Amino acid sequence: MAGDRQGWVAVIFAARRNGLDEAGYAAAARAMDALAAAQPGYRGVESARGADGFGITVSYWADDAAAIAWRDHPDHAATREAGRARWYDAYSVTVAQVERGYRWSR
Repeated sequence: MAGDRQGWVAVIFAARRNGLDEAGYAAAARAMDALAAAQPGYRGVESARGADGFGITVSYWADDAAAIAWRDHPDHAATREAGRARWYDAYSVTVAQVERGYRWSR
């Protein structure tokens, strides 16, 4: 991902998984990662999950239209419904405009 993210849209997905159907979840997550990466305006993703099942995934998009198109993609919508039915106890989505970003690494 580029260091300068100014103007991008960040979609922040915070979720608590229930621990059920781990294989089904993993397969769906791989499919959604690949599908998102193929969408116009996709800029990248970062994700972390704790041992307690709580995780945060931030996907980055060129603009709000690209983020909305991803939200509305039929395969993404179907997987979201599967997540509600099978994999998540709760989740929240926050959409934010990126004002600036910084990177550092050793």
